[in-house]
Amino acid sequence: MAFKSSNFGQPILVFLMRNLTDQIPDLGYLKLDRASNIYFQLNPAELVEEALKRNEGVLADNGALAIDTGEFTGRSPKDRFIVEDELTSDKVWWGKVNIKFDTDKFNALLERVTAYLTERDIFVRDSCACANEKYHIDVRVITETAYQNLFAHHLFLRPEVININSAPEWTIIAAPDFKADPERDGTRQHNFSIINFTKKIILIGGTGYTGEIKKGIFSVLNFILPYEKKVLSMHCSANTGVKGDTAIFFGLSGTGKTTLSADPERGLIGDDEHGWSDYTIFNFEGGCYAKCADLTAEKEPQIFGAIKFGALLENINFIKGTRTVNFSNTDKTENTRVAYPLHNIGNAVNPSIGASPKNIFFLTADAFGILPPISKLTPEQAMYHFISGYTAKIAGTETDVTAPKATFSACFGEAFLPLNPVIYANLLGNKIREHRVNVWLINTGWSGGPFGTGKRIKLKYTRAMITAALSGELDNIGYNEHPVFNLMMPASCPNVPDHLLDPKNTWTNAESYDEKALNLATAFVKNFEQYAGFSSAEIINAGPNLAVSV
Repeated sequence: MAFKSSNFGQPILVFLMRNLTDQIPDLGYLKLDRASNIYFQLNPAELVEEALKRNEGVLADNGALAIDTGEFTGRSPKDRFIVEDELTSDKVWWGKVNIKFDTDKFNALLERVTAYLTERDIFVRDSCACANEKYHIDVRVITETAYQNLFAHHLFLRPEVININSAPEWTIIAAPDFKADPERDGTRQHNFSIINFTKKIILIGGTGYTGEIKKGIFSVLNFILPYEKKVLSMHCSANTGVKGDTAIFFGLSGTGKTTLSADPERGLIGDDEHGWSDYTIFNFEGGCYAKCADLTAEKEPQIFGAIKFGALLENINFIKGTRTVNFSNTDKTENTRVAYPLHNIGNAVNPSIGASPKNIFFLTADAFGILPPISKLTPEQAMYHFISGYTAKIAGTETDVTAPKATFSACFGEAFLPLNPVIYANLLGNKIREHRVNVWLINTGWSGGPFGTGKRIKLKYTRAMITAALSGELDNIGYNEHPVFNLMMPASCPNVPDHLLDPKNTWTNAESYDEKALNLATAFVKNFEQYAGFSSAEIINAGPNLAVSV
């Protein structure tokens, strides 16, 4: 039995484990101390070397390791479970998002997975999450493949000092080639991602998609931070200005969250997962996991420049006959991804912490052309729209979408919320009031009509509106109220045509606009019915007004 270890970049040659047992963590608590070979804390160069040696991927001509994740090129929400036990039974918001898993079934499956890994090489990494030391948790990631461990190196924080003599707070085990037997193991099919809050173990099998690793810990933090620490966990990006003014951006896929938060004039705190404590915004992660479909140096220069040696490309295609990535080719999946450490971004903030935000932006790509391009929200409206998490899918994005389709994802990240979304919204509302935060709803979607009739709002106008909000130029101007959604729309904004600011003005048929506005408002109200029993009257009344005469 042998192992290979690296002290954060300084490789140590392979030795017999019995001679250097103090150089690796004790894996006896998982019965993994007798694995064939244990590769501990390898640096990116060593992990790339191991991945190439094991035919896990190839090098692209930009230096990145390109791999395919196999059968699954995205998360599998129906195969994500939480163990129901004394700790979780009356706290978790059980249902279609949080699916119950039996404790005994988990214990039996854990034994089967660890027995499987004992006969193989494993890669072990000790890392942590949460840049704010007050809230950070130690995370040990044990993977069957080198590329998964490379992902963990990038996405988790990399502590300068680790303590191998104590067990970590949380352990993630990822075995992509282990396939469950649903009848025996209690899973839905052969792949699974299971969180056990009592044992503090995340067990992943049957899928090589690395996002399951990242979102497993995010789900954990979405449970322990709000419930135990009263810290708001958020699916958002965050940046900071030269004067220390923090802004955070919420938005579902396709709304422009990454694009609009990537500002060369502002420091990047993080692009996806953050916590809001009493006075700080802090990144949960040590890297970025960016979508790269149609990526170009012109559109996303920071992301494009971050793809170099050590970065991990997933499910991309090459230009035929070359090792040059064809980012526009999404034959394998629309969800092509790249993982890299945060320091690959030139203006990244280190440590990735900022002050409490002065501005919050909710981004939505409204394909119906109804919502204003920018509107200012009251705290109650902010809570309502946060719980709603609205955007719209357009024709062609999915096989069953042939016309614009309203989509709601609570708190802009419903799939990762173990608690009732109203709990997170109440925390948000309290913080907005305490810190007197400006909250803006930004429509990055259509104007002048729905998708197919209207036009998408120009990016330069959206950037101008966000710049004006950040600079305070929208603080002392007139506002008009939207008659259906009760949103306050600025009457003017620097570098944006005035007529664009009221969406009804951009439609050629005002009656058609009114009809479609009521249709969308009805969808909002219907979606919110599932939360109404947990929400205050003030939040419910902050939604759209269906009784209005337009």
